Amino acid sequence: MAAPVFLQLNDDCTVLLRPISEDESVLQAGLTLTTSEQEDLGSIRHPAQRVEWLACRAAIRELIELRDLPYWGLQKDEFGKPHLVNLPWFISLSHTAGWAAAVLHRSRPVGIDIEPIRDQFQRVVPRVLSNEEIAHANGDSARLAVYWCAKEALYKLYGKRNLTFREHLHVEPFVDNADTLTGHVRLTDHQEQLVIRCFQIGPGLLAVAY
Repeated sequence: MAAPVFLQLNDDCTVLLRPISEDESVLQAGLTLTTSEQEDLGSIRHPAQRVEWLACRAAIRELIELRDLPYWGLQKDEFGKPHLVNLPWFISLSHTAGWAAAVLHRSRPVGIDIEPIRDQFQRVVPRVLSNEEIAHANGDSARLAVYWCAKEALYKLYGKRNLTFREHLHVEPFVDNADTLTGHVRLTDHQEQLVIRCFQIGPGLLAVAY
């Protein structure tokens, strides 16, 4: 089993990527869930997805406690974005088969995504990438995975609805294996340039936008 990985992106931003080795009962025993979290977990029927959901909360709890802060659980806003209870820090969570990830930022919104590199990214190109991004990716599975993972991180950072990957989220062309990308959220009433850190790690790729 792989070991957990901590990434300190700057003084304010820490990432934890952890393999999931526990079963549901072990993960639940280590967490105190809020009422809304209990309701959310109750709505998840697939056993593996329940484990991944719990593992994400175990990861963010570990990051909080490493900062010597109290962990009181999570609550969602009106858009479904998770926030810490009684703490002003910003978080984001992501999971895939066998892996959970969390990021904690002291002062600004943040988004995280983890993805295996797989051929199915080819099928979502027309609805996810702009014409310029499609030209740059040029059908390459690794580049398509970076675009997808980076845009998922941007989407989670923004955390609101009425936004599409193709029209409103943009990633500037990058060199292969680059670990720092530039992303943009472009809406009529909101324009923002963001840093995206991208790592080949764990299940395949991990991207953090901040």
